[in-house]
Amino acid sequence: MVKLSAELIEQAAQYTNPVRDRELDLRGYKIPVLENLGATLDQFDTIDFSDNEVRKLDGFPLLKRLKTLLMNNNRICRIGENLEQSLPSLTELILTSNNIQELGDLDPLASVKTLTLLSLLRNPVTNKKHYRLYVINKIPQIRVLDFQKVKLKVSHDNSREKKP
Repeated sequence: MVKLSAELIEQAAQYTNPVRDRELDLRGYKIPVLENLGATLDQFDTIDFSDNEVRKLDGFPLLKRLKTLLMNNNRICRIGENLEQSLPSLTELILTSNNIQELGDLDPLASVKTLTLLSLLRNPVTNKKHYRLYVINKIPQIRVLDFQKVKLKVSHDNSREKKP
């Protein structure tokens, strides 16, 4: 296991990704805890933490610039409170292949009003009854869930009033 240190952040690959965002690549270091991210000096639009051993999504300093967080293939089972205070511009959160179990575990994401894309594929929670409706209800501004567009469903009431 590797501690997420200022030195590791400085040594990690940094580049402009295909959508012209500044990206920090911290893939595959087996990092267990998110810490020392102040060392990024808020210079990144995207941080890729894929293929690590993070269990809880928290520990962020104020990162005003960060828009995309790639957390696939970790061990995340808990989402910290008040993410919106640390990550006020977060629009995309990829949590594919983690260990989120219960619908209620997703509740902290409701406060992230900027979040428009979320992936929870390959998490136990996706097998829960009404999972998709729950997420869309909790996070009404979400536009893409599990890489599928969220569409507005219009219900038509076909019942007729009985006349006396």
